[in-house]
Amino acid sequence: MLLLRAIVTAFALLTASLALAGDGSEAEKRIAITFDDTPRHPGAFLTEDERATLLIEELRKAGVEQATFFVNPGKTGKRAGAEARIAAYVAAGHVLANHTSTHPRLSQTDTTQYLADLDAAGAWLKGRVGARPWFRFPYLDEGRSNKEKRDTVRAALIERGLLNASPTIDASDWWLDNALNQAERNGIPYDKAAAGQLFVKTHVEAAEFYHALALEAFGRPIAHNILLHETDLSAMFIGDLIAGLQAEGWVIVTSDEAFADPAYRVQPDVPSAQGTLTELVAWEEGIASQRWYPGNDTRLLEQRFNDQVIGKSGDE
Repeated sequence: MLLLRAIVTAFALLTASLALAGDGSEAEKRIAITFDDTPRHPGAFLTEDERATLLIEELRKAGVEQATFFVNPGKTGKRAGAEARIAAYVAAGHVLANHTSTHPRLSQTDTTQYLADLDAAGAWLKGRVGARPWFRFPYLDEGRSNKEKRDTVRAALIERGLLNASPTIDASDWWLDNALNQAERNGIPYDKAAAGQLFVKTHVEAAEFYHALALEAFGRPIAHNILLHETDLSAMFIGDLIAGLQAEGWVIVTSDEAFADPAYRVQPDVPSAQGTLTELVAWEEGIASQRWYPGNDTRLLEQRFNDQVIGKSGDE
């Protein structure tokens, strides 16, 4: 409990410091929307078809011209209708990129096997409308402390003409989605609207946090991209999230624009290669302050979820 209190205190101090960031916090804010793990397993609220339809509609209503879906093609055979849903994303103007075929962790996988998995996804994407030459490491695991694995795969990406499209903003949306789905399935009282508000709040907080960190690490505003997942939570509240970001001065841009930023050509050399690009560059630059959005600590996130969502009455 003392540790949690310390985390909460640190988080409050960091939030206050960002609010006082002055002119730097008002610098250009551009952000692209990305979703990992397509096709994703069913949730407790929407069928997979309903979820895809709602995502497409909410992105359209929010004016998001182009989002990216990082796909695991090895899972399409296990998800009925997955190919049709992916095609619907593309028909709506969104794009596809490589997330490996089966979503392995590089640090726990033989490098040759990992590259074969990456290439299987590449073969599936080759020639498809909407495909982009971008790759995202599952779990943001670039080999962690194994620099030989890291450098081998980085070289392989260059050889294949693939950009390491690392996210720059992350707020553990997967955890919130899991918690909300468990409450629904287990009959635990909760307030769904409050869950959506927490989803929006944490991701806007994370965007502000990583924006300030990027200004310090890169010395300029960069075109950000936010890590989300193809989940029920995202589908139900993506419109609210876009509105929340725009209220803080963020401009939604295409992934094509975001990943054209030279920031994504940087390859940080740090003791453990895992996390957002912003974190890794800040570490390489020797920035001693907090490099990791505190809300990504799932102990703190669980406390916020329990306090604000569980046991509350509301829109269930």
